[in-house]
Amino acid sequence: MKFICGHRLEKERVNTIALREVVINAIVHNDYTKGFPLIEIFTDRIVVTSCGGLVEGLSEADFFKCRSMPRNRELMRVFRDMELVEQIGSGMSRILKAYDCSIFELTPSFTVVTFPFEQAFIPSNDKIIGKISEKTRMTLDVVKENPTATIPALSALTGKSQSTISRELKEYQAAGLLRPRGREKKGAVGGRMNVTDKAGGGGRLDHFNTRR
Repeated sequence: MKFICGHRLEKERVNTIALREVVINAIVHNDYTKGFPLIEIFTDRIVVTSCGGLVEGLSEADFFKCRSMPRNRELMRVFRDMELVEQIGSGMSRILKAYDCSIFELTPSFTVVTFPFEQAFIPSNDKIIGKISEKTRMTLDVVKENPTATIPALSALTGKSQSTISRELKEYQAAGLLRPRGREKKGAVGGRMNVTDKAGGGGRLDHFNTRR
C-alpha cells in the first residue's frame, strides 16, 4: 500500500500467489541434509533460497516446463493432505504466469528465487537524501572522510555533542545510508558501519567504528 497525493494506492509489492508457491517449493524440495530454506527481505526485493539445487534426474529444461520430481515425498504428502499443494508442477506454472525465468538462479547446491519489488515501492535515493538537512549532511560527509573515527572524534570534527552524533548515526542507518558491517564489538553504539551507495559521493567505506 502507498499514499499518492492523499489517495491510497492498493498494489502488491510482489505477486503473492507466485511468492507463496516459491516458499512452499523451497520447504518441500529443500535438501535438509545440507541446510534449511532461507527467506530474506530487502528494501527492493525478496529472496527465497533452498538447499540442494534441482532434484537428481530433473534437468533445467524440465524444471521450466513445469515438470517436477519430489525430493521429500513424506513432506509432499503432508502438504497435499493440508491442501497446500495440488498436482505436481502446478505451482511452477503459477509462478511463470507472473514472472519469467530470470527470477531463478539454479546451481548444483542452491535454488535462489528473487522477487523484485514494483518500482513504485522502491525508495528513491534523491528523496532519502532530500530529507537530510545540510547541517546533518555534514556529519555524514565527515564519516565518509574519516571511516575509522570514533564518536568522540566525530564530535570534535563536527562541533556537535556525542549524543547528537549517536542519534544522527542511528538516523542514517534507519534511512539506509549506513549499513552494519562485521560483528559489533563490546561497547559499540552502532558497530562497524558502511556508508551505502544511497548516500552518494564516495559510495561504501571499508569500515566505520562507532565506539565511544
